[in-house]
Amino acid sequence: MRTAKTAALALTAVGALLAAAGTASAGGGTPAPDATPAGDGAHMLCKRVPKIEKRLEHALNRLGADATRRGSVARLAKRVENAKTAGHTEIETYLNDKLMFRRSLVPTLEKRQKDLTAVKTWCKADNNRSEQ
Repeated sequence: MRTAKTAALALTAVGALLAAAGTASAGGGTPAPDATPAGDGAHMLCKRVPKIEKRLEHALNRLGADATRRGSVARLAKRVENAKTAGHTEIETYLNDKLMFRRSLVPTLEKRQKDLTAVKTWCKADNNRSEQ
């Protein structure tokens, strides 16, 4: 009996939240999704450069690590090899596709890192004067 009351109360609360969300979004307080941006976002990008650098470095270190590190290319390659040895062709195919994608990430992230270095240089030269 107590569970039924709790479930009914939870459903009522969810319904009230959904109704409130519907009225809040119908008010038109947010801009239209197709509104064009006022600038290129240079100021915010310059502020985020250190965090982005750290994230890219972390991802590249993880991908390039040895087979003992989760998320590394080497570890996934070892799993593909193990699946092949065990004769699990479906698992091997799945993991091999995942491995191909993960290997393709490395040059993409390295390119982003290079591009970010150019952005960082630009931000220093601009002295973060950009407003948008």
